[in-house]
Amino acid sequence: MLKTARHVLLASMLAAAAIPSHALDKAAGHPIVTITGLISEKNAGSDAQFDAAMLDKLPQVKMTVETPWYKGPQTFEGPLFRDVIKAAGAKGTKLYVVALNDYAAEIPLADLDKYDVILARKVNGQVLNVRDKGPLFVMYPFDKKPELRTKEILSRCVWQVNRIRVE
Repeated sequence: MLKTARHVLLASMLAAAAIPSHALDKAAGHPIVTITGLISEKNAGSDAQFDAAMLDKLPQVKMTVETPWYKGPQTFEGPLFRDVIKAAGAKGTKLYVVALNDYAAEIPLADLDKYDVILARKVNGQVLNVRDKGPLFVMYPFDKKPELRTKEILSRCVWQVNRIRVE
């Protein structure tokens, strides 16, 4: 009898360990970004979709940086890109970040661990709209790492992001 109880307990523990610690909620509002490819957390068929509320629930980071796209320093705010990718259960080594106009850039997943790259939803406290490079803008921490101001890194600062493919 004791042996059977141990087996049941062990089986229950193994089953619980197989369940992800947090399932990705379904987007309640209009999805802002869709993540596809090598992901384990899905909430829309084979994809992971995030609406504004889901992105806003993640810890937010602010950085003030000068960029070639704005006059003077701007304060960008949004979740760390690595937190968004982690929430989708990314398993790859590179990301293809795609904008509304189909501009795409390849970003090594290692960049997200090495640098505090954000998916900016706001600039100077205002939610980015499509006319001003929204809904999302990939922003590197140029304020803390001036050595990132290269053509290669600047080309990874995709704006109007709406799709990310993990490979």
